[in-house]
Amino acid sequence: MANGTVVSLHIAPRAAEPTISVPVVRAVPGKGLERDRYHDRTGTYSGGDARPDREVTLIEEEALTALRRDYEIDFDAGESRRNIVTRGVPLNHLVGREFRVGEVRLRGIRLCEPCGHLEQVTGRAVRAGLVHRGGLRAQILTGGTIRIADPIEVIAPE
Repeated sequence: MANGTVVSLHIAPRAAEPTISVPVVRAVPGKGLERDRYHDRTGTYSGGDARPDREVTLIEEEALTALRRDYEIDFDAGESRRNIVTRGVPLNHLVGREFRVGEVRLRGIRLCEPCGHLEQVTGRAVRAGLVHRGGLRAQILTGGTIRIADPIEVIAPE
């Protein structure tokens, strides 16, 4: 399976607020990315118990390019509301797999399909163009720092 690269990083301090592009972020197991809404339990879906599929989200830069090409929707990486934008790695194949982003080990939990909330917050009709391309929800297994340009490496099953 192809390995990839981190293209950009995004956090949002609170639910429905615009994301902020950052050059580096700290991943905390069981919580999420520091300063992000789900780490701080201020996200739209933060109610109830903490869930591993809310710790970090990823989306392929290639999916955003396809949205632009196929649907003529110019959608900025930060508008996707995903934390990590990747290049060169098929995220759908990482459901149930462990992988490393820089020094941080993650486990793909489930696809991050686009929803009505994304369209409501962004004011953009992107759901159809991102079906099965909306990214990946992942759990943080080991903490550490993630930086732009970090490698993404799939960990072979033992």
